Amino acid sequence: MLRRTKILTTLGPATDDPTVLAELIRAGADVVRINFSHGEPEFHARRVQMVREAAERAGKWVAVLGDLQGPKIRIERFAEGKVFLNEGDPFTLDVSLDTNAGTAKSVGVAYKTLPEDVRAGDTLLLNDGLIVLDVTDVDGPRIHTRVVVGGELSNNKGINKQGGGLSAGALTDKDREDIKLAAKLGVDYLAVSFARDGSDMEEARRLLRKEGGHGHLVAKIERSEALVNLDRIILASDAVMVARGDLGVEVGYAELTGLQKHIIAETRKRNRIVITATQMMESMINNPVPTRAEVSDVANAVMDGTDAVMLSGESAVGKYPVKAVQAMAQVILGAEKYESST
Repeated sequence: MLRRTKILTTLGPATDDPTVLAELIRAGADVVRINFSHGEPEFHARRVQMVREAAERAGKWVAVLGDLQGPKIRIERFAEGKVFLNEGDPFTLDVSLDTNAGTAKSVGVAYKTLPEDVRAGDTLLLNDGLIVLDVTDVDGPRIHTRVVVGGELSNNKGINKQGGGLSAGALTDKDREDIKLAAKLGVDYLAVSFARDGSDMEEARRLLRKEGGHGHLVAKIERSEALVNLDRIILASDAVMVARGDLGVEVGYAELTGLQKHIIAETRKRNRIVITATQMMESMINNPVPTRAEVSDVANAVMDGTDAVMLSGESAVGKYPVKAVQAMAQVILGAEKYESST
């Protein structure tokens, strides 16, 4: 039985061995993802070349997706590398603080306009929602908060505002340089992180074409604003990715499954490709088999009509990258077999 749903695999240290990469392709990788958040241009060029050579040896076409970093809405670094925040403690996000001077009382912020985007009463979520802060006051460059849900917090963790509303544009100066690199590398797909509306996608397409790139544009849906402008984003894109990490933090996990189904349906209705991503087989970073919940997650995405599913850390840094692709392929075939019989 031929597999309809494609598998995207993220490249990383776990796949830098040419033998592993060849096995990954034989196991069923249809598209490889290059994450422009990490590594120098020469590094990305070497990986793309490895993929092209491995695919040619395997007699298989493997597409390359370049994933732009997008705006860095993150805290800076702690003097000791990490701190522990206790529930009820005051904690300040200070955009004027030195990059490496964070303590258990305050930390710097890479996104310098954050104080303009929040006010007292807002809820900020750090480290994929594991740390919850209530904003009590905004005083110039300092955002004073109280810890609602505490825990360990380490360097450079992400910041989300519950319900959305951060004004950062989708394309940064780094992204514009990486678009030039993407064109030079000849990527088949270019993913735009934190797309807000159709104009973000139109700008990315214009920049890519200007540099001679012919790749298809993928809009990553991971902000609340993107949901409001979903129709315009879909129409301005060639493909849409349900990027469940940041999206789940912003909208709340209770809403995520329903939104995933909605985005898949709306994208297919407009005859665009749709990709479902983030933590699909996360446990396989350390374990050789997926959990039952992960199997159900992948299968349900397939039965909802997703065109592709994606592996992130599972293939990039995991202990079992090839087994992760094999497991995903098996689950997809099982779901498609059931789908075709109903």
